[in-house]
Amino acid sequence: MPRFINTLTLGVISNNQSIGVKYLFFLCVHIVLIWNTVIAQRYEKIVVNAKDTTSGYYLAVKPPTSTISGVLVLLDGFGGAPESIPIESMLPNIAYANGILTVAATMGQKVYADSAVIGKLNLLLRDVIKRYNVSPDKFVIGGFSAGGTISLRYVELCKESPSKYPVYPRAVFTVDSPVDLIDLWGLFEKQIEKNYSDVAVGEAKFVSAVMEREHGTPTSNLQTYKWLTPFNHLEKGDGNEKYLKEIPVRVYHDVDIVWRLQNRRQSGYEANYLNSSEMILRLLLLKNNDAEFVKGRTGYRSNGMRHPHSWNIVDEIEFIQWMKKIMVK
Repeated sequence: MPRFINTLTLGVISNNQSIGVKYLFFLCVHIVLIWNTVIAQRYEKIVVNAKDTTSGYYLAVKPPTSTISGVLVLLDGFGGAPESIPIESMLPNIAYANGILTVAATMGQKVYADSAVIGKLNLLLRDVIKRYNVSPDKFVIGGFSAGGTISLRYVELCKESPSKYPVYPRAVFTVDSPVDLIDLWGLFEKQIEKNYSDVAVGEAKFVSAVMEREHGTPTSNLQTYKWLTPFNHLEKGDGNEKYLKEIPVRVYHDVDIVWRLQNRRQSGYEANYLNSSEMILRLLLLKNNDAEFVKGRTGYRSNGMRHPHSWNIVDEIEFIQWMKKIMVK
């Protein structure tokens, strides 16, 4: 079932409308299947590093317009794949209809923009600029989960040292991303100790093992993690987020604490939106009036599963309108 067909809404329609509802449902399914097929056929796989089969390529959807008004870079989450993005979100579709080039990528099993990830992103973005003849200042970068964490830190670095990076991002956004990596480590420890949800415990064990193998722990290697994290809520004074004070920033979250309590036995202190809200507050205090905490839509995965940690919490049409306004500033 397409994820945007609201079965709860359909369920309140009276019985004498059932035939019309069924017709409407199948019509919507048919339209979406056709539209997704068209978009899938227009995806071009661009390989920038043949030796890296996970993150050495990107998928691009070039709009039908004669000129490209902007580039939307979408990074999937930890261990994700570029191919899953158009399945979970309609952003590429809406971007296509509005003259925006979509670039879908993943950084593999990474939750931070370390030197390896920075090198991959630089290579990818240089290829986009050259291949599609787009200006370096036409990019909006963001991602889901770890993809958003990476996007935030990468854009901070672009702003801190513009001459070292191929793009001059116009905006950055996250989709239910953990913005504080030091705090994330503590959250992983808490999930493992709590041992309630197999999914949460498995993720905590796997991701923390990767982090420790690559960069140690925040306890043993605090300075490295202070550099890697986009935001540190314990930092006194301005942290890495200060580099975002003159750029539009959005963080999207489905703030459904009831779902977390019932399904994960997690409080608000264990949700990504707590640190995100603090980061946005500090940006607002730095007089960035374009820093926004966006209460997202009710999250559903493409298979119909209710989950607040989903791409589709972003209202795609409103997002593209926001991006278009930024492009003309």
